[in-house]
Amino acid sequence: MFTGLVQSVGTIAGIEARAQSKRLRIAAQLRPEDRILGASVAVSGVCLTVVSATAESFEVDAAFETLAKTTLESFRVGTAVNLEPALRVGDALGGHLVSGHVDGVGRLRSRGPRGDAILMWFDVPAELRRFIAEKGSICIDGISLTVNEIDTSGFAVGLIPHTLSVTTLGDRRVGDHVNLEVDLIARYVERLVRAEKDDPAGGVTWATLAKSGFGGPKR
Repeated sequence: MFTGLVQSVGTIAGIEARAQSKRLRIAAQLRPEDRILGASVAVSGVCLTVVSATAESFEVDAAFETLAKTTLESFRVGTAVNLEPALRVGDALGGHLVSGHVDGVGRLRSRGPRGDAILMWFDVPAELRRFIAEKGSICIDGISLTVNEIDTSGFAVGLIPHTLSVTTLGDRRVGDHVNLEVDLIARYVERLVRAEKDDPAGGVTWATLAKSGFGGPKR
């Protein structure tokens, strides 16, 4: 589990093509406890497992499903990546709960200045749009952000100077693709509501919400 607060930016230092997978060597100085064998690291929003490491770099394997469903397939030597080690018990949850399981790939539609900040609009796959809400949370390339606006094709976020300086989003150009993970809670709410439609006796209803203290339908 992660928070979407990027700890550092690394660089792809090597790529080894394997059968149905790639091994990526990432130049970055992680803390010793964050680069032990088997540790989880979010690489531009993708949860990957450390398979070897030194003080200056670490290696991870990306299998066929990950390569097909994320932007990792497009990585080249020199590509900058956002890094976040796994959340530890007692760590501050400054962003939102992020699993590192990418839901889909979005595309940067436009970007423009808003004072010192930058407003970016992203196009989103149709199947993900229902999970994105104004003022809700979204994870873009491993970065926890708040949705400013939505439209029929995607959403907008505002990036403050700090975020632009400590992540890779400031370098994104129109047409670039990014990894997207929708709010985990939205996923579960959608599943519960769908269960109500499939099985009214077992899903979420106004009655079950009222019983849990959330009130009833507005009249």
